[in-house]
Amino acid sequence: MLTTAQGGPVSDDQNSLKIGARGPTALEDFHFREKIFHFDHERIPERVVHARGYGAHGYFETYESLAAYTRADLFQRAGEKTPAFVRFSTVAGSKGSFDLARDVRGFAVKLYTKEGNWDLVGNNIPVFFIQDAIKFPDIIHSVKPEPDRGFPQAQSAHDTFWDFISLTPESMHMIMWVMSDRAIPRSFRFMEGFGVHTFRFVNAKDESTFVKFHWKPKLGLQSVAWNEAVKINGADPDFHRRDLWQAIQSGNFPEWEMRVQLFDQDFADSFDFDVLDPTKIIPEEILEPIAVGRLVLDRMPDNFFAETEQVAFMTQNVPPGIDFSNDPLLQGRNFSYLDTQLKRLGSTNFTHLPINAPKCPFHHFQQDGHMAMRNPVGRVNYQPNSFGEGPRESPQQGFRSFADAEEGQKVRLRAESFADHYSQARQFFQSQTAPEQRHIAMALTFELSKVETPVIRERVVAHLLNIDESLATAVADKLGIKKLPEPADAAVAPRDDLKPSPALSIIENGPDSFAGRKLGVLVSPGADAALLKKLQAAIDKEGAVMEVVAPKVGGVEAADGSWIEARHMVDGGPSVLFDAVALVVSEQGAERLAGEAAARDFVADAFAHCKFIAFTAEAVPLLEKAGVDPQADEGLVPLGDAKAAKAFVETCRKLRLWSRETAVKL
Repeated sequence: MLTTAQGGPVSDDQNSLKIGARGPTALEDFHFREKIFHFDHERIPERVVHARGYGAHGYFETYESLAAYTRADLFQRAGEKTPAFVRFSTVAGSKGSFDLARDVRGFAVKLYTKEGNWDLVGNNIPVFFIQDAIKFPDIIHSVKPEPDRGFPQAQSAHDTFWDFISLTPESMHMIMWVMSDRAIPRSFRFMEGFGVHTFRFVNAKDESTFVKFHWKPKLGLQSVAWNEAVKINGADPDFHRRDLWQAIQSGNFPEWEMRVQLFDQDFADSFDFDVLDPTKIIPEEILEPIAVGRLVLDRMPDNFFAETEQVAFMTQNVPPGIDFSNDPLLQGRNFSYLDTQLKRLGSTNFTHLPINAPKCPFHHFQQDGHMAMRNPVGRVNYQPNSFGEGPRESPQQGFRSFADAEEGQKVRLRAESFADHYSQARQFFQSQTAPEQRHIAMALTFELSKVETPVIRERVVAHLLNIDESLATAVADKLGIKKLPEPADAAVAPRDDLKPSPALSIIENGPDSFAGRKLGVLVSPGADAALLKKLQAAIDKEGAVMEVVAPKVGGVEAADGSWIEARHMVDGGPSVLFDAVALVVSEQGAERLAGEAAARDFVADAFAHCKFIAFTAEAVPLLEKAGVDPQADEGLVPLGDAKAAKAFVETCRKLRLWSRETAVKL
């Protein structure tokens, strides 16, 4: 029998104690409190989840006043700029893991408002694996290295994760996202962010409007191919960190637009799914997000440990005018995070650290303790007091919770409105383009091929049959499952009438330029320096970056006797580090490069990863030696003059030639 650590028998380990099936979580739930308390204290000193992170400073600028919806100070004035710190992270891996794991990415934003800090602690995926916070230790335990062997690191491709998933149907929508290209973004700069939960805006009249938060990247969405991710992790495990560092240091400041979905109780009651369910979205085609401001990152931390590592995010940090819904996962997060910070940072005074301290005036009577860097001044350290000293509460300006009416029995129960686990998973899959659907099937096949227990693989396929039969069949065939299992029992029959949502596709929401991307140019001694300058000019005009790769890192001598500086040597600058490539080589240089495996791989990988490749006539032997037909498709572009260079850069705006993928069969 499952018991608490005190030996008390547990009646329900699936649901936290709530006031009514859709009500708030009760503070008296000692089983949840003990479970999450122990989980929060499992690791020292790195975070239990989101251990590998990278952060930057910036600001949030409000477009127009939102006073009609919220009294939050940062939304009152058009043009208001609020200091911000953002930390991006992976969930499953340790602090020393690699950047391009297939994983959810944390997208946590701390806004230092004039009425206190607001932590919008989100992800790059708008849904989550579980519906109730009491299951959070279980999902994370399952995806972490298996405890008897200590591996695999930063990977979900193993038995325990898929065992949990196959027994938890509510995870299937999230699984579609995590097995999609969303889980292997090309850059922090090219991924979306979401608040995940339903929150509330509360205005000066104490009127409430539900709100969901979105961050849209200015440079559009982009991911990498799985084969590419594997090779990037080998070539540069700090790929995402380096990308953000270089962009900010060069003045190409990343930018996201905050958009909000606003709706009232009538919409919530009429929507097909429960807005309190964190495994569901409101499609943008049903409720269009409204742009309310922009987030710009323009400065790196002065010290990684002092800021990025010590920053403490907590969902309960909200200013007056922003409030919570009864989403049970959000309620649990609000309860859990304070314990997390105490364990990691060693003291209740973690708010004294500069990165966590408010930038507005603050006054309270909290005192002493480890790391106390400031204490109340004067005789009085309590209130009420009759000396007229110290701060006092302000019913007018202070935080007020929305006075929602709550009633119901104290129960451990999941709301029936949370029971449809497959319909939105199906909608997500059907909203993807053909290449993206192939990638989901390939990801599922790879992950499940690492699962050693056959029954777990079959259970997952049974769930997939409730999402898309062609997907389930393709995965089962690759796994050698000769007879399809029966579809998994569904608490609610999956719907097939949900319209595809183009907003869910990365390819459909890519950039309209090559700005912010990187071109890698492979050169050899005797290369055409004038052509290289024309290519550089076209790239600069596009707002992109060009880096030279050469046989030696120092560079090469051009045909005209000038020197071409190189940033990479070919052995250490594979094409996976770039968004497109060009081959500017001499006839003799091409012949020599064709004899080097690294150079052949540079070309072959770029072709296999569906990238656009420009080449001079002298480079044809190198292409052919790499197994690439120079006339294979329109993604191979001859490069001869400035006009051709400009046309190539314009072609690169498409980022990938996905039609090549089926021919390559990588």
